[in-house]
Amino acid sequence: MIVIMIFAVILAGDQLSKALVRDAMVPGQSFSVFGDVVRFTYVENPGIAFGIRVPHGWIFTCLSVLAVIGIVIYLIKQWKESLWIKSALALILGGAVGNLIDRILYEKVADFVDIGIRTVRWPVFNVADSAVVVGMAILFIVLFHQEKKNSVPHIIAGGD
Repeated sequence: MIVIMIFAVILAGDQLSKALVRDAMVPGQSFSVFGDVVRFTYVENPGIAFGIRVPHGWIFTCLSVLAVIGIVIYLIKQWKESLWIKSALALILGGAVGNLIDRILYEKVADFVDIGIRTVRWPVFNVADSAVVVGMAILFIVLFHQEKKNSVPHIIAGGD
């Protein structure tokens, strides 16, 4: 149940925040949230991550659909996986679906979180992007920890 809740909260938060930005701002508009460090800057991204443009964007959209289907199938088949892995996949799935909705409906993704100092700025992103990155980080850490745990040799007490 928690996995479905994580997915739903990410998807709803992503879509709501993008709708608010689209309604209240025009592309290119920016305002300060926390000094110069955090700003909301509305950017429409027709490309992939970090605004990288790709020819035939529909191919990327199709690959995104396949990735979403793959995650859903994995979650269904591996429902007994650890809660950490399922939660990480729910974050990734929520973010992927959130951006996929934008690509299908608008042919571009609304980004608005702008972090940096003066001219040194991270590429503008959104809630879905954050969920995917956090989910991937959790997944990497959990899988790394499991692999490390499984590779430690077992020492038999008292054996020579």
